[in-house]
Amino acid sequence: MVKSLEIQFNKFCNNNNLEINNFQVEVIKKLKIYSRNNFKSFFSKIFSKEYRFKSFYLFGDVGVGKTMILNFFFENLKIRKLRLHFNEFMINFHDFAHAKKGLQEENIINLFVKDLKNKAILIYFDEFQVTNIVDAMILGKLFDQIFKENIKIIVTSNTKISDLYKDGLQRDQFKPFIEIMKKKSIEFELKIEDDYRKNNNNQKQLYFYPLNQETNFKINKFFRTITKDKKHSSLTINIKGRDFKIENFYEGIVRFNFHELCDQNIGAEDYLEIIKNCKFIVIDQIPQFNDNNSNQQKRLIILLDIIYDKNIPIAVTANQNLDEFTSSRLLEKPFKRTISRLYELTSKKNN
Repeated sequence: MVKSLEIQFNKFCNNNNLEINNFQVEVIKKLKIYSRNNFKSFFSKIFSKEYRFKSFYLFGDVGVGKTMILNFFFENLKIRKLRLHFNEFMINFHDFAHAKKGLQEENIINLFVKDLKNKAILIYFDEFQVTNIVDAMILGKLFDQIFKENIKIIVTSNTKISDLYKDGLQRDQFKPFIEIMKKKSIEFELKIEDDYRKNNNNQKQLYFYPLNQETNFKINKFFRTITKDKKHSSLTINIKGRDFKIENFYEGIVRFNFHELCDQNIGAEDYLEIIKNCKFIVIDQIPQFNDNNSNQQKRLIILLDIIYDKNIPIAVTANQNLDEFTSSRLLEKPFKRTISRLYELTSKKNN
């Protein structure tokens, strides 16, 4: 007999020493309504060709457990599936489109989606967000074709569907995507009062502050410990004709100054390639943020999303506690997610 979703979820939480939260259990119950208590029937019913919904869209504030719940669900589905960072997905599409240049946009989208369907019938996008106008303009047509091919998606986001790309450039061209997602998605909000990543049990062990002689001694001692007996070298990564040099490379353990990673005109594609070579990352001297350095802040947000998605352990130095970071006005909401993820990535429990 197949165990119910709730029983499986409770077992998952107990095995991973996670507190069973009633709000999160409500999401499991929401899935259970459509599942008749097991994963296989959930997928076959809620995502059947006849069923109008093609997406389960779970949104809520940072640190409420959205990723944990859908990771649990995703890992238990025995089907052809892909888990992709959204930036990675769009880079794949733009690379595909570049390789097929000369074809009409509609044909490019059709070919890309058919290739996608050969790889998976379910795609999982964690922390879905749209910040790029080029992506915003193509998403409506792209996801329309994805749903026509009966590819299903599950999504976590900090933002409800109707607020995606809010205040973005030429947002009118993004509205078809919003309408498609609202029509094709079961949308559910997960609410929890406290960010579980900031739980007192998650004492920050690899977050070093303030920037002074004592902190510098501690991070240097830590770095010497984790690189002991490892060969020091530099590594140059070529990303579509652009060179990025890693000076402090110790067989996959790397150390960067914040400015090396975020002052340059680089983005998600570069970070994905850099991180492929990293097993552990130290980032020194993350500054305070305001409207004057919002571009650097945006790069840090993208970088930390990718590091989190790829499950790369990190250590960090800064001049203030995580609770004391400031933000540029436009990036306040996504930066909350970054701070929350820094709590988790630098906690003893995570490392």
